[in-house]
Amino acid sequence: MRPPSCPDIQVAILRGERALFEHGDLQRARRWFDTAYREAQACGDLAGLARAALGLGGIWVHEHRTAVESEQVRVRQRHALSQVDPGSPIALRLRLRIQGEEDYRGGTHEGILRLLARTRSSGDALALAEALSLAHHCVLGPEHGALRLELAGELIGQAAATGRACDLIMGLMWRTADLYLAGDPHAERSLQELRAVLADHPHLAVEYVAGAIEVMLTIRAGRLEEAEKLADGCFERGVAAGDIDATGWYGGQLGAIRWYQGRAAELLPALADLVNSPTLSPIDNSYVAGLALAAAVAGDRRRAAGHLARLRGRDLAELPSSSSWMVAMYCVVEAAHLLQDADTAAAAYALLSPYAHLPVIASLGVACFGSVRHSLGMAALTTGDLDLAIAHLRAAVHDNLALGHWPAATLSRCRLGQALALRDGHADAAARAELATAAHEAAQLGMVLPAVVGRPPESDGACRFRRDGRHWRVELNGRVALVAHSVGMAYLATLAADPGQEIPAADLAAGTPGHGPLLDDVARDSFRRRLTRLQAEIDEHESAQDLERAAALRMEREWLIAELAAAAGLGGRARVPAGGEERARIAVGKAIRRALARISAVDPAIGEELRATVQTGVRCSYRPG
Repeated sequence: MRPPSCPDIQVAILRGERALFEHGDLQRARRWFDTAYREAQACGDLAGLARAALGLGGIWVHEHRTAVESEQVRVRQRHALSQVDPGSPIALRLRLRIQGEEDYRGGTHEGILRLLARTRSSGDALALAEALSLAHHCVLGPEHGALRLELAGELIGQAAATGRACDLIMGLMWRTADLYLAGDPHAERSLQELRAVLADHPHLAVEYVAGAIEVMLTIRAGRLEEAEKLADGCFERGVAAGDIDATGWYGGQLGAIRWYQGRAAELLPALADLVNSPTLSPIDNSYVAGLALAAAVAGDRRRAAGHLARLRGRDLAELPSSSSWMVAMYCVVEAAHLLQDADTAAAAYALLSPYAHLPVIASLGVACFGSVRHSLGMAALTTGDLDLAIAHLRAAVHDNLALGHWPAATLSRCRLGQALALRDGHADAAARAELATAAHEAAQLGMVLPAVVGRPPESDGACRFRRDGRHWRVELNGRVALVAHSVGMAYLATLAADPGQEIPAADLAAGTPGHGPLLDDVARDSFRRRLTRLQAEIDEHESAQDLERAAALRMEREWLIAELAAAAGLGGRARVPAGGEERARIAVGKAIRRALARISAVDPAIGEELRATVQTGVRCSYRPG
């Protein structure tokens, strides 16, 4: 019988269970269960002690990440188990929680599956529901897809026996994640069903998971800027729910966005901090792999090779299977390709081959990097098997289109075109067609495509500019930056076309006669179409009192008119404005500096090189080293 001096224990436990199971508020639940445990321990309330210790585990596995917190909870649960009847329902539930935690930390699942089998014969509905969810969390590797769906389906059915809405919500959440992990074309139906249940039974923790999946789908749709805004809001919901994975998941989402934007190098400082964060799972190696890739993209080969070596250890196959394993392998393959590390690429190819039919998805649907066949193609490309690489990359384009992952499809198409060019020559019609399509799609999606794989850097170390619709493709020593058109970019392209040649700023401002037209037919037509829309946009923004945007649009309109006039050769060479060479020097210098800033934002290495080799003034030049 509970001592009468401890009347608040039951209240604290009930509030903790309500916060955890009914509302999914992990943070509030932890506080209530901690309070209940301390009071139960002080009063000698063994039943309350056991319920509080069980509740401290939460609904996920390994919710307590730091060594101090996780060890404290483990000790509390083991102590509580030692104080109750070994044959009681609460003892069974405590054993399930303890076993699930041990299996997860060890990257295994045998213990929890054996205990799940015994729980099925116990007749305890609550214990079975919890056992199913715990077991599911321990089998998130790519090899367990069929088992996960069985566990999720059984949990959905078990919800009728427990009468708890949270068991139905968890079952639907697991099933939804499973279908996305399997690349099932009907996964979104399950997400909508989950959303409908959550509308009637709000649950912060599961709503956070559903929100993360929405971010992933927005990335797949190629709406990268919108996805970044959604990721910000998703992170805030995760923090509000008390989910320990909020920081890591946000990092994964931002990593996917920056990867497709060609800005992975920007993540180096954040990844360097995150990779050693105690909030990460002990079996999560995706951030170390991501750091290796970001370093390789940035050109820091020593750092990239060091992190790859850290991952490989004695054998890449020793990395534990988990929900982050596929993403880790994706980053390993891409980093190995940039470093031309054929041994690592071959090892990764062997490990990934059984999962060629799957998408690369982080955790429960946090981010998606497209088909595994893309990684197989990149690994084959790195080992020099061009025929195999082309076969995989062609299949990856198809798979990514089926997924509705437009950035991944564009990247696979680009790599396919590059592989075809390496095998059949740059004049090959199929290679040119794939590369042209990829460039067009990338421009629409705001992507920056990578350099031609396997091609050695230009021996002269010069930067090259090529117009691609409304963008410029800037290439330097195998690196590529795709930058939006501006007058400054056109000036830089003119300078780069004649390395070492001094060109008067007045000539640049007037349209650079003698150095070829700045505007080709495609560009002229594009400019004219843009002009027909600009005035309407200006009027719209002025009506909305968005005067800053209207002013920017007017400047664009005036510049377009001047460009078209210069390109058409009206009156020969356009006149230098009143004020002569000095005004031309100032205007050209400002335009070039703005263009250099844009290039640096996309690729700091190219930007730094151009800042050191482009000279502005009354006479401008590009002098590569």
